[in-house]
Amino acid sequence: MTVEIRGGTDNRPGAHDPRRLAWAYLSKVVQGPCPALSRLVDEVGPEEAARAVRERDLSELLGEKTVARAHVDTAAHDLDLVTGMGGRLITPDDDEWPQWRLLGFDTLSASREDGAPFALWVLGSRSLTELTERAISVVGTRAASGYGEHVTAELAGDLAVDGWTIVSGAAFGIDGAAHRAALGVGGLTVAVLACGVDRAYPAGHARLLRQIAQNGAVISEYPPGTTPAKYRFLARNRLVASLSDGVVVVEAGWRSGARNTASWARKLGRPVMAVPGPVTSVSSTGCNRMIREGEARLVANAVDVVDEAGPIGLRAGVDGDVERDLDAVRALDGLSGDALVVYEALPALGASGVRELSEASGIAVEKVRAVLPMLEMEGFVDSGDTGWSRQ
Repeated sequence: MTVEIRGGTDNRPGAHDPRRLAWAYLSKVVQGPCPALSRLVDEVGPEEAARAVRERDLSELLGEKTVARAHVDTAAHDLDLVTGMGGRLITPDDDEWPQWRLLGFDTLSASREDGAPFALWVLGSRSLTELTERAISVVGTRAASGYGEHVTAELAGDLAVDGWTIVSGAAFGIDGAAHRAALGVGGLTVAVLACGVDRAYPAGHARLLRQIAQNGAVISEYPPGTTPAKYRFLARNRLVASLSDGVVVVEAGWRSGARNTASWARKLGRPVMAVPGPVTSVSSTGCNRMIREGEARLVANAVDVVDEAGPIGLRAGVDGDVERDLDAVRALDGLSGDALVVYEALPALGASGVRELSEASGIAVEKVRAVLPMLEMEGFVDSGDTGWSRQ
């Protein structure tokens, strides 16, 4: 079932309001995250920010970041192109902007260039907010083994049947297996690209990407025409991590993009899970070491994933069915900023100490110590001899 997309988008070719044209222009200029420009837009709005970029009426820092492409204005063409493909540009102006999913970036240093996305180009008719309301990222090596593809299909398929959206990066191997498993059971899936949504990458997944757009969404922070690049894949990984309730790594070498995604999940306060593999398998060395060194929790099936990443009130039944306590979930709506990130860093079961929570959430120890008593007073957490736990 598709949902109505609200937020003022006009899908007629050439019919674009000045504000949306400004967003599209700025997206082309920065091509990725740019916290300094995002702050300027917050202060003066996208139209005034676009004028300042065009006329070089900027601070020295922001001028350096925009000067190379300030003269490139393909906004109307880009919007028409994506509209013709059945897509759209969504921005912080729009109802479907996944604001609460991106809150974790607010805890990172303001000087970082890998912050929240500036805007998102989307193929697919479903609301991105609703798609990511209950979502799990499943990632892993491109050189997947038969074991890895089998486990991915079982895990992602079971999660999709239970109503979880599967988020991944559309690459060969584990990513592709996760997307196909979700589609195979009639579930929802989201592919995050490191290039423009008008480019099928990898080319061998062109048909798969079309199917994903029909049953979920294909998204990118890069405007149409942007080509893949190594640094864009690394930036893409932070979005894969941010748009879900947790990250599952099925197979990964010790140095891999999947482990980079897991690292982003920890910084953003998301639980990280890994599927163990044979000790003789190079494809599982990363997963096994992450588990051994406490960087990830061991999971073997969808029930394990839900127990670890599911929101409060979500538990697996004896028969594997999952029920949701909506009232408990809505109670979390009152949390934001550091409080929400620290809460989400708490394990679904058991307790964690302050330093463990600091490492899991990416928030400094002193800030974690300040947030926990407030969460306790609000009834979200309990303190005990073994540390802090969800109430």
